Amino acid sequence: MAPAPDTVLHSEVPSPLDVTDTHASTEASHGAEGGGLPQFEFQHWFGQIVWLVVLFITLYLLISKIFAPRLRGVIDQRASTIATAVETARKVQTEAAGQAEVAKAELAQARADSRATAAAAKTRVTEEANRRGAAEEAKVNARIAKAETAIGKTRDAAMTNVTAIATDTAAAMVKRLTGTTASAAEVAAAVKGAA
Repeated sequence: MAPAPDTVLHSEVPSPLDVTDTHASTEASHGAEGGGLPQFEFQHWFGQIVWLVVLFITLYLLISKIFAPRLRGVIDQRASTIATAVETARKVQTEAAGQAEVAKAELAQARADSRATAAAAKTRVTEEANRRGAAEEAKVNARIAKAETAIGKTRDAAMTNVTAIATDTAAAMVKRLTGTTASAAEVAAAVKGAA
């Protein structure tokens, strides 16, 4: 006897309730077997501990023998470079301070030398001007003395002539006014008395 088409379809296709029951039974069987995560099962702990120790030792050896010495070398080299740079900077600073002091002293010396040179030049120029002034004054005084001498000679010559002229003039005036001629001794005495 052939099954009815409705019953065949129902028995071949599982219902959604049947699928849920299948998952629940699978989870129950796994839960009864191991208890969840395999890392927490005691039977796997020995292998995990062995691998943990192997990885720890490997990482320790890598860090202590390769990475740490390289890092320490880089740090030591950096510290050495910094110390050298600081020492060099201190030396340069000390040298610069010394050179600044030397330059300051040289500048002060140059200023003092220039002041001394200026004072010496001023003294030399003043002495030269005084010497030239004295020479010019001596020349002028010599010219004045020469001129005074010439004037004196001219005056003396003129005075000699003046006396003669005055005597002649007085004689001429007496003759003209009085009509008589005066003697030379009388005219000379009159001129001397007037002078």
